[in-house]
Order: sequence, then structure tokens, then C-alpha cells
Amino acid sequence: MIRPLRRLLPVVAAAALTLTLAGCGESAGSADPDTLVFAAVPSEESASLQQDYEPILDMLARETGKKIEFRQATDYAAVIEGQLSGQIQIAQYGPLSYVLAKTKGAEITAVGAQVAEKGGQPGYRSYGIVEAGSPITSLAQMAGKKVCFVDPNSTSGYLYPSAGLIDAGVDATSGLQPVFAGGHDSSVLEVKDGRCDAGFAYDTMVDGQLIAKGQLAPGEVTTIWKSDVIPGSPVAISNALSPELRTRLTTAFQQKANADHLRADGFCQGECRVGDEGAWGYATVDDAFYDPIRKVCETTGNENCTKA
Repeated sequence: MIRPLRRLLPVVAAAALTLTLAGCGESAGSADPDTLVFAAVPSEESASLQQDYEPILDMLARETGKKIEFRQATDYAAVIEGQLSGQIQIAQYGPLSYVLAKTKGAEITAVGAQVAEKGGQPGYRSYGIVEAGSPITSLAQMAGKKVCFVDPNSTSGYLYPSAGLIDAGVDATSGLQPVFAGGHDSSVLEVKDGRCDAGFAYDTMVDGQLIAKGQLAPGEVTTIWKSDVIPGSPVAISNALSPELRTRLTTAFQQKANADHLRADGFCQGECRVGDEGAWGYATVDDAFYDPIRKVCETTGNENCTKA
């Protein structure tokens, strides 16, 4: 499964990135700037996110005839502000940050969501984890404990865990000691090293990514809870672009932004995975696909569903 998100940037930092982007392409009032800015946030500490997206960027340049400029943002607040101001035309979101962007008035359209394999469904799960051998075996037993979350604006690292905790009779703010680790990888490692009694992260960070990197051994943490399936991370394009360009971008993501086409067209070789989470490509989605996120927002009363 393909997952998403880290944290939302403070307002000052978001403004700083907005200033950085101000010189890219043309003004927000121009429908089709010569340069299209593609923004994304890494799922964990990463210095090579642009390289991970390089085949997609090259393909989009060919399909649109535009220069595609990549922006690695620290957090989603900067991406949201960039799309609100018209300085980011293409953005890879997490599910909650996409819903938040729409709530804040971003004129954007979700055109695809990442999938791990061809024909796969765009979705993933949040895991509740404890250190191996922990006496904690349920969400209810996290009451009063030091619990690692990713960020207040993380879908799988806070929003869905909050809903799960509410169902278990535990308030995620006052019923335990919340710690915001800042990344899914950090949340897992804090639990493994005993600095948090329990924690939350997306599924394959626990089951695969950290193990593959040698940072976590199988069995070092135990999964005691799994969320319902969370709608997968969407890519959204600006509605300010001309209909023709939006159609080109939509078609490119839905039909050509995948390992098979990118390899066949010479944009990459070998396994040819997309993004820093190793996606096969994108599956078609629409805005209604993210209604389950909105429902969980209502269930939890989480103010981060409406505020940056």
C-alpha cells in the first residue's frame, strides 16, 4: 500500500517557501505559465526526493511542452499556501492535507492517487505499535502512556489514530501523553528504542521500509491495532490552468505516470518505482474518494481538519 504525510509547516516557514516560489514561472493570474511547479513532501527524511520523481517530471515535460520545476517542501502548509496563491500548479498531497487544502479554498482537482502495484487500490492503513514484549495490547491500554504520533495534521499518524482511541475511550490529547515525532520513521524508531510506550505510523513503514533499510529488525515492534483503509495520497492540479493543459496533465497522470509506461518510454530502467514510497504509479480518483477523511474529521472533531 502507498501511504502519505508528515507535518504541516508553521506559518512563517510556509511564507518563506512562498517567497522562494514567487520567482518561478509567471504570476498567479496567468493561466499557463511557462514553468509548472510540482511540489511534494518526503514521507521520511530524504535528500533525494527530486530524483525519486525524476521520471515523472521528465514525462510531464514531454507531455505538456512546459518546464517542470520540482519543489521539495518541508511540510504541507507550504504546498497548500502555494496552491492557494497559484504558485504551485501540481502537488502531491497526503489525504488529510488535500482535504484541508480544499477546505481552505484551494481551486484544485485530484486526478490520481498512488498505488503500490498495477491494478491496486489506492489506500493504506495506520498501525498502532508497541515495543516487543510490551504489556500494552490494546488502544485502551495506551491511556496515560507516552504515545508517539507523527504530527497533528497527519492522516495515518494522528487523525485515524485519534478516531481509534476515541472508540477505545481514550482522548488523544488529555487521555495520554502525546509526543509528535515529526515523521513516520521517527515515530516507529522512538517506540523501538523505548522512548515512547506506544506509537502510530503507516503500515509499510512498519512492515517494510525501515526493515529494508536495516533500521528495524523483524519483531522489534508489535502491531496491536490497524485502522480502516485510508484513501491513498492524491496528486492535485490547479484549476487555474487552461482546460487543454489540465486535460494533458490528467491524462498523463492517469495513463502514463506508472512504471510500465515510464520504462517503455525510456524515462527509467529496471524496477522504475515512482516517488520516495516506491509506487507503481497512479490510479484514477475524484474528490468524493476522500469523503471518508471528512467523515473521520467529523467523528474526531479534529480542528486540524479545518485549520493550518
